[in-house]
Amino acid sequence: MERCGVDYFDYYMIHNVSSFSQAGWKYVDTFGFCKKMKEEGKIKKLGLSTHANAEFLDNILNEHPEMEFVQLQINYLDWENDGVESRKCVEVAHKYDLPISVMEPLKGGFLADLPEEAEKKLKEYNPDESPVSWALRYVAGIDGVFMVLSGASSLEQMEENIGFMDDYKPLNDEEHKIIEDVTEIININIAIPCTKCNYCISSCPSNIRIPKLFDLYNNEKIQGLKVGEFTAVGNAYRNYSCLDGVGIASDCTGCESCMKDCPQQLDIANLMPEVAKTFETEVYGFTKD
Repeated sequence: MERCGVDYFDYYMIHNVSSFSQAGWKYVDTFGFCKKMKEEGKIKKLGLSTHANAEFLDNILNEHPEMEFVQLQINYLDWENDGVESRKCVEVAHKYDLPISVMEPLKGGFLADLPEEAEKKLKEYNPDESPVSWALRYVAGIDGVFMVLSGASSLEQMEENIGFMDDYKPLNDEEHKIIEDVTEIININIAIPCTKCNYCISSCPSNIRIPKLFDLYNNEKIQGLKVGEFTAVGNAYRNYSCLDGVGIASDCTGCESCMKDCPQQLDIANLMPEVAKTFETEVYGFTKD
């Protein structure tokens, strides 16, 4: 409160309540502490965020009826995803009559830069609307959602996102059908569904920036971007072989330490050799000391 300059928090969350993060909330009685802070008036609304599946969420909410809202990973690509279970988690929130805050509405920025065929479908229906607007309107229209958290890397992006909500219009039936078609296209073309949460990084003994490598790999496979092209992504990662002070894909030992921390349950140890095979070649001017 001192650092934030406030006397209380309107909404306070216990972060990332999942099976793999129990050391951070279960064994130190985080729920008990937050309940005490609420009793003292320092928290107005107490909730939790989670990347767990619907069954885990149901169990934790049953165990902690003091929760007043939940933050869930929701986007149209994850709505029926068997690993994320967005729809099922929303149904659990409805079961406990809890308001929902949405995280990852753009799936780590993935839904802002779609495969060409998918974006074409959106533009055919409305040439003036961006993929970001479609994604934000999708989650904002879900019953029970009271807040949508969207990342922005510039003032222009933030103003644009605010504009979508200022003039918010829920998706109609035809637009929902188009989103279903777009989801199918993406699922056919998708490479690695990493949301760039960065939880895996601290567990890697080889100091590999796993999400960055997956992001580069996805754009190569899905969009056909080349490392040397002058694009936002290409410019950021074109010198793959010159990642100073960090590991690269071929440095992965397959220890699987990172996989315990991955909310998306990615098989990182088996994906890294494929990333290495893609980029650590002469085509990209790669050399390894």
